[in-house]
This record gives sequence, C-alpha cells and structure tokens, in this order.
Amino acid sequence: MKYEQFDKLITEMSGENASDDYWYDVGVNDAMTLLEKFSEIDWELLGKNIMDKSLEWQKRVVYCFEEENDAREINIILSLIETTDKELFEMCIDSLRFLINDNNKECIINNNELMEKLRKMESIDNMSGRICREFLNKLQ
Repeated sequence: MKYEQFDKLITEMSGENASDDYWYDVGVNDAMTLLEKFSEIDWELLGKNIMDKSLEWQKRVVYCFEEENDAREINIILSLIETTDKELFEMCIDSLRFLINDNNKECIINNNELMEKLRKMESIDNMSGRICREFLNKLQ
C-alpha cells in the first residue's frame, strides 16, 4: 500500500527537523507522485487517519492536493476545514478554489457552517479575506 510510504514521507517532512526548502523542492513532488498511485484503500486510510495527525502533517497533505473534481480530496479538505488554525483553514479554502467545479460545488454550498464562516471572513481586508472572496465568487 502506498499510504504507508506517504505517511512516512509526510511525517518526515513535517517533523521539527524538516527543511521547508526540501519539502517545496523535492518532498511535495514525491508526495504527489505517491498520491497518484493511491488505491481506494489508501484513500480510505488517509481520510480515516488525517484527524489524528499533527497540524503540520495536515498542512503538508492539503498542499499536495491538486486534482480537479477529485471527491476524495475535497472530502478530506472538508474534514479539516473546521480547524481553528488560520493557516490550515486558508490552505483548505485555497485548495478548494482549484478543486471545485460545476459537478461538485453543491457539496460546499450546502455546508451551512462553512458558508457562514466564509461570508464572515470575506469582509476582512487581508489575504484570508481575498482568498474567501475569490472562493465565494467561484461558487456562483
């Protein structure tokens, strides 16, 4: 199973001694390559275990998501989006901007708690507000 390799890589890349430069230069590509080879069982394990992982581990995973219309990635992001960590929340919204399309945006629009949070944040005059505004515009 590829999940074990992915878990080991993300754990190494999110530890205290991990280099952000190495993550962005090499690690993220390795992680994305492993994701491409995931079976349904690997995706289930990722979804099941992600809430038990460190905040940095979760951020690394969200950063790897890029497949438009991949419901598995969207569901994992939606499980993380209730975070109180501002950076992880922004990363989730930023990723969702690229993952949603006409076929899957209803699952986000129907998430009342998320939509309420986005509407509150869209008026903020900073990067978070801009990300939320762009995301809400894409939902229309």
